[in-house]
Amino acid sequence: MRMAGLYFHIPFCRQACNYCDFHFSTVLKDKSRVLNAMLLELEQRKNYLNAAELSSMYFGGGTPSVLDEEELMQLIQRSLLYFKLRQDAEVTLEINPDDVTGEVLKMWKRAGINRLSMGLQSFDDEELKWMKRKHRRDDSLRAIQVAGEAGFTNISIDLIYGSKFQDLGTWSETLDQAIALDTKHISAYNLTIEDKTELGVKHTRGQEPGVDEQLSVAQFQMMRKKLLEAGFVHYEVSNFAKPGFEAKHNSAYWKQQSYLGIGPSAHSFDLNSRQWNFANNPRYCKAIENGELHYEAEVLSTNERFNEYVLTGLRTLKGCDVNVIGNAFGDSYKLHFETLAAKKKRFFNTENGIYSLNEAGLLQADAIASDLFLL
Repeated sequence: MRMAGLYFHIPFCRQACNYCDFHFSTVLKDKSRVLNAMLLELEQRKNYLNAAELSSMYFGGGTPSVLDEEELMQLIQRSLLYFKLRQDAEVTLEINPDDVTGEVLKMWKRAGINRLSMGLQSFDDEELKWMKRKHRRDDSLRAIQVAGEAGFTNISIDLIYGSKFQDLGTWSETLDQAIALDTKHISAYNLTIEDKTELGVKHTRGQEPGVDEQLSVAQFQMMRKKLLEAGFVHYEVSNFAKPGFEAKHNSAYWKQQSYLGIGPSAHSFDLNSRQWNFANNPRYCKAIENGELHYEAEVLSTNERFNEYVLTGLRTLKGCDVNVIGNAFGDSYKLHFETLAAKKKRFFNTENGIYSLNEAGLLQADAIASDLFLL
């Protein structure tokens, strides 16, 4: 039986973080209309996954923890009318530490959430204030504790490195604190300054410094060393997990499995084409309500599918398998990959036809992948 993922983009936040360029709104008055449109979209696209079973369901955003119990249950129950959820499926909810209470944790349990992805980002209160995050260090520590007490055994935390607040010493302390929390999964992202964000605008005006790339490299190397020593598996460039706790949903993206995205700006993939919903709440709702096309799409060429396999594969521990390339795309693609990869062999570990990046390669995974593309 084929497996697939279902993603819900909840496009609302109570306030905007200074670095975030995801699609969201801080105006919640249209929340009911958007959620009703998402329920309609589920019905309209119920055949998209072609009867594949769901191995994962993921609520991202935005801030999905703005949903109350009725809203969350409606989305889940409507999904189960159209899709079969595997018994061992991973059901993830992205949350902020300041949303966590004993009562809301019970509600998430009742709804069927079995994995929490918590946006901690930092343990430095000044840095959190600068990021425009509502929570503080103590909120993060309390949230992890009470979530564990409520029976959540699969908790992931997000961290950001590379800001002006961090040096190697403070980043080392952050990693030690993260390890001490004993969560099963850590996602850590190098700060990126995006043009249209508050941080991006201030950087353009000279009011904020850029990211120190040399420091970021050293922080990445420190993170990798510390987390590997703590028993984590570095299974994707930005993701570390205790064995058996790799994120099923995100892994499906990297393995080129199909998924359906519901909500404004959500993306979908049916193995042959990609679709992306309108990243505008009123436009999305109006199209859904009128039964009109609410997304843009592109059919992937063989070269594009090969490029995506290379890009996603090289970001992961599993790497790229030349036998898979040959079977899926043909011998000419296999030869192309092997020939160009040989020119960059200093960045690769190779075994039985599987090419995975070493630490030096992981530091420039996307650039190396792009050098192997077929245009």
